[in-house]
Amino acid sequence: MGGIRVVARIRPQQSSELEKDSIVSATGPDGDANSQPTVVRIPSFKNENEVFSFQFSSVYDQASTQQAIFDNEITPTIRHLFNGFDVTIFAYGVTGTGKTHTMRGGKSLAERGIIPRLLSSTYRRCRKIEKDSAGATTVGITLSYYEIYNDKVFDLLEAPEKRTMSGLHLRDNGGKTVVVGLTERPCESLKEFEKLYDEANVNRSTSATKLNAHSSRSHAILCFKVTMTTGDEVRVSTASAIDLAGSEDNRRTDNGKERLVESASINKSLFVLAKCVEAISQNQARIPYRESKMTRILSLGQNNGLTVMILNLAPSRSYHLDTISSLNFANRTKKIEIRELENEPITKGCSRALPTFTGTSMHRQPLRPLASTIHNTAMGSKASSKQEDKPAKMFSVYSDRPRNSSMAPHVPKDMTRRSSPLKRPSEAESAVFNWPAKRRSPDRGNGPSRTMSKEAIEDMIEKKVTDILATRAMDHASAAPVPEISEDVQRRLELLEKKIDGHDDEREQGLIFLLMAKQHAVRGENKSALRMFLLARDYFPDNAKLASKIEKLQGKLQGKHHTKQESAEPDNIINKEELARPGGKLVNSNDKNIRARHHDRSANDDEYRAGLEGNSEDGYESADSFRYRPKKAKGRKKAAASRICTEEGTGSPDSPRTKQLLSIINSRDVGQIRLLQGVGAKRAEAMVEALCGGEEGDCSCQVVVSSLAQLGHLRGVGVKTVEKMRSGLVGS
Repeated sequence: MGGIRVVARIRPQQSSELEKDSIVSATGPDGDANSQPTVVRIPSFKNENEVFSFQFSSVYDQASTQQAIFDNEITPTIRHLFNGFDVTIFAYGVTGTGKTHTMRGGKSLAERGIIPRLLSSTYRRCRKIEKDSAGATTVGITLSYYEIYNDKVFDLLEAPEKRTMSGLHLRDNGGKTVVVGLTERPCESLKEFEKLYDEANVNRSTSATKLNAHSSRSHAILCFKVTMTTGDEVRVSTASAIDLAGSEDNRRTDNGKERLVESASINKSLFVLAKCVEAISQNQARIPYRESKMTRILSLGQNNGLTVMILNLAPSRSYHLDTISSLNFANRTKKIEIRELENEPITKGCSRALPTFTGTSMHRQPLRPLASTIHNTAMGSKASSKQEDKPAKMFSVYSDRPRNSSMAPHVPKDMTRRSSPLKRPSEAESAVFNWPAKRRSPDRGNGPSRTMSKEAIEDMIEKKVTDILATRAMDHASAAPVPEISEDVQRRLELLEKKIDGHDDEREQGLIFLLMAKQHAVRGENKSALRMFLLARDYFPDNAKLASKIEKLQGKLQGKHHTKQESAEPDNIINKEELARPGGKLVNSNDKNIRARHHDRSANDDEYRAGLEGNSEDGYESADSFRYRPKKAKGRKKAAASRICTEEGTGSPDSPRTKQLLSIINSRDVGQIRLLQGVGAKRAEAMVEALCGGEEGDCSCQVVVSSLAQLGHLRGVGVKTVEKMRSGLVGS
């Protein structure tokens, strides 16, 4: 049993950080500055006079180099790797503490990180082993490189366009976590590794944050297998170098939307890692490895090899709380005990050698189906004994040609008796002996032949047919008689069949017209209701109830028409006198009766206009469609009324648009008037009827409209309608 080796490294200060803000220091175990540092000291966040001390296996200050860390901490693990042990090296710390620099390093030789140096030392040792063994031992290295981005596994050795949205899946194999579908590339030399490693790092997810210009947005895992083959013995060991992404405080990193998602995934996986370490340190029964793919792959405490943790720290005061949190995590991690077990060598499988025996005492036993042979022999003896007890058959079937006795196979005398039923004949015997044909039944040739006459066969057939017919007659008699269907029910069934088959479209259309007529009648729109009833009469010509409704509506509309003509005669005279004068004003303004009558007529006009607006064709989509559209909310436009009053009050000449509108109205052409905006066919007819003083064709007493105010006082026209008609014209 051994523990995880924890190594702390303090990164150098950046150019933007001040030297006075450095609060993390590395000292010896007793405060000796000359000895190897193993203690990290940091003041308390609340009380700077209180100093916390954390002791680890080794501590490297800001002046430490990449070569020193590799020689002291990583080089000893290479010897264990070739002895069959698995090795895991991972870097931990908050963002901006130099984890990627420690693992990957820079391009220069002195700045190379742990991963390039580890592979370089591994290739040198491979060549040394092959040279010392004079070629008896061969060593092969296989490389795989992948990342965990947003808790999804992606292969870095493959192009990004080949990735799937779900990533690669994890499986358990013999206590180890395996990535399904991961690419493994054999690397024969260090140059080949460096080429693959550089290409894969381009595919890794990185981005700039406020704290780090090249922040890693994923956990990167580099695995390489060392396979040593000596004769028939094969030993495989694995080394894993893991560059973990650092935890982030979004208040300091100033992350955007996409960076926030990445940061949440990173912090979650690191939180699960802390939970796993806490559960291991407290000896809990359940360790939550499966809550994150990173912890499932890392498997602290479950791997049976050497584990080295490199804790990266920032010396600046701005990382004070993050540094204390990282030190507490590393302090718990170093207490985890792991089993350092050596991987057992695998022996190559070889073909099994067949034993050879010499001498006359050993004879090879031939293969034979013993059970089936004994079973068939026993069943044959039982069948022959039972056949004697069976009665003779009623008739036999004979061949047209007589059987030739010379066709029977010739059995040699020496083959009639066999020594044992379990032994097979030799090849020489099987070549001479021919198995006999199927044995005839003993009663075929020996028993008396019984034949049936033609009359007996006909009697038997007649009897069978009679029985079948009697059975059918009994079945038909037992069935209940089907009652007859009345004509009314039959007619309803035919109507239902037509409706189901889609042949009842005409009736359905007539019902639609009736429904629309009822809706118009409820709203008081008698003309529209009469129109719908007339359309429905074509589909129901013999319906007396429908005919009576049509007669009632026609009588009601005719009575209203006569009443309106009688009551409208004095109003028409007044309208003609008003409209004949400029401005539409009365000559005798002191006549209270005329003024009151004019007021009543205006109120009636408003009601009539409301009725016409409800009955106009604007409520329908087209002339051929009768689907009703809901009426818009009515409201008087005060601005339009004031505009018309202003034009009339100023006495200025009419605009071209107003002149064009008045000319169309005075033309009394229903076709032109109905094309105006806000005017339908019915409203156009009402306007022409008001101008003519009677029916549409009777224009004996015509009125000329000379202003918009006069146009607004016409029957069925209001201020809103005038403004719509005027705005719909294109002004010249």
